[in-house]
Amino acid sequence: MTETMDDAADSALVDKARHGDREAFAELVRGCQAKVFMTIVSFTRNTQDADDLMQDVFVQAYRRLDRFKGRSTFFTWVYRIAVNHTLNFLKRKKREAGRRELDERTVRPADNPASGGPEAEAVREELERRIREAVDLLPLIYRAAFNLVAGQGLSHGLAARALGVTENTVSWRMHRARKMLQAKLGPYLQGGDP
Repeated sequence: MTETMDDAADSALVDKARHGDREAFAELVRGCQAKVFMTIVSFTRNTQDADDLMQDVFVQAYRRLDRFKGRSTFFTWVYRIAVNHTLNFLKRKKREAGRRELDERTVRPADNPASGGPEAEAVREELERRIREAVDLLPLIYRAAFNLVAGQGLSHGLAARALGVTENTVSWRMHRARKMLQAKLGPYLQGGDP
């Protein structure tokens, strides 16, 4: 795998940060902060929890810089810390049931919100709500894979690294998640009301 210019710049920043350069670490954080936040909020469905967890993740990353071996990009390494920290948080808090809805700042806009008028917009919003609810009800291991691949757009390989499993495991979990979602959402997607 060829090292990109960004990877080389990140490596140089990591070296500086290891030697106490806090601005170098701040630059690394700025480069991946938004994606880390969106990943965490996709699991927690709570921006306050996501803010707190993100701060913890970057504190952990700073303290563990000596453990970063450079076998992956800095982003992939931090991403894995974020996923593991978030999954541990969810397990501790048993946040499976009753989590609050995402606030308006974190809901992704529709591809074309102006098309179809108010009725189409209401139908789209209802479908998004039902999809979020169905994803939230997935068992944690399937939800984690689904959020990383479908929600964050990671490849199965990157999701596997973030979750600490094989790529085949991610593929299997995605297959199972889709089947569970299809079973839950099938009647609604076919025009019925479950």
